[in-house]
Amino acid sequence: MNWQTISDAMSYVLFTYSGSSITVSQVLQLPLLLLLAWFVVTRIGKLIRRALYKRNVAPDAVHLFSRIYLVIAIAILLVTSLEILNIPIKAFAFVSGAVAIGVGFGAQNIINNFISGWILMWERPIRIGDFLEIGETKGVVESINTRSTLIRRSDGVHMLVPNSHLLENTVTNWTLIDHNSRSTVTVGVAYGSDVELVALLIKQALDEREEIMKVPESSVLFADFGDNALIFDGIFWIYANSEADTRKIRSDIRFRLYQLFSEHGIEIAYPQRDIHIDGAISIERPLR
Repeated sequence: MNWQTISDAMSYVLFTYSGSSITVSQVLQLPLLLLLAWFVVTRIGKLIRRALYKRNVAPDAVHLFSRIYLVIAIAILLVTSLEILNIPIKAFAFVSGAVAIGVGFGAQNIINNFISGWILMWERPIRIGDFLEIGETKGVVESINTRSTLIRRSDGVHMLVPNSHLLENTVTNWTLIDHNSRSTVTVGVAYGSDVELVALLIKQALDEREEIMKVPESSVLFADFGDNALIFDGIFWIYANSEADTRKIRSDIRFRLYQLFSEHGIEIAYPQRDIHIDGAISIERPLR
C-alpha cells in the first residue's frame, strides 16, 4: 500500500450534505482535534482556578466562573467541529426543535434543576461551605452542581438535594452573612436553691469559655417556674462552622455547670411526683 492509495482512501467521500462533502479524513481528524482541544481547555481551567484561589476568591465564585468557562468552551468546540465538517448550524434546526419538544414533556424536572443550579450559583443565596438547615437535616454545602447540591450532614453522611428543592422550600442558612451563631444551655435546679448564686455560676461557666464571643455578651435568664425545677437559660454567641462545634461547646458548659453546682451545693432537679391514695389498701395473701 503506497502513499497514493492512503491519500485516496482518506479523500473518500462518505456523504454529502447541501453541497458539502464529508471525507474520511475529516471524520478521523475530528476526534483527535476534539481530544487535543479538551485537554487544552481543562488545563487552562485548572490554571485559572488556581490563580483565583491564590487571590482568595470565594470558592462558590470560583465554581461559578469554572461552570461559565466550561459552557463557553463546549460551545466553541461544538461550533468548531461543525466548521471542520463543513456542516451548517441550521442543519440541526429540526433536530433541536424535536429535542425541545421532548424536553418539554419528559425532562421538566431535569431542566428545572438545571436552571435552579445556575440561579443558585449566580445569586449565591447558598454558597460552598455554608451551614444549612433543611427541615430536620443540617449539614455543610460541599458543591453546587448543575442538577443537585451535595451536602455533608452533621453525622458525616453525604446527601444530594435537588437544586429546585432549595429554591422552592424554606432553607435556613446559618452562615449566609457570617459564622456567628447564638446557642442556649438550659438547666433546672431544685426549688429552694439560691437563684442569684445559680445565675452567677452559670455566668461564670459561660465566661470561662474562650470560644464564646465577648460581644454580644453572654447572659443568664430565669426562664420559668417549672413543675419540678427552677429553669435557667444561659445564652451565648459563638463562631461555629457546623452543628458539631455548637454541640461540643454546649457539652463542655454542662460538664462545668455540674462541677460548679456540686461544689456549691446546688441540686440539679429531677422529675418528682407526689402520689395521694384515697381509701384503704387491701393486700391479698396468697393461698397456701
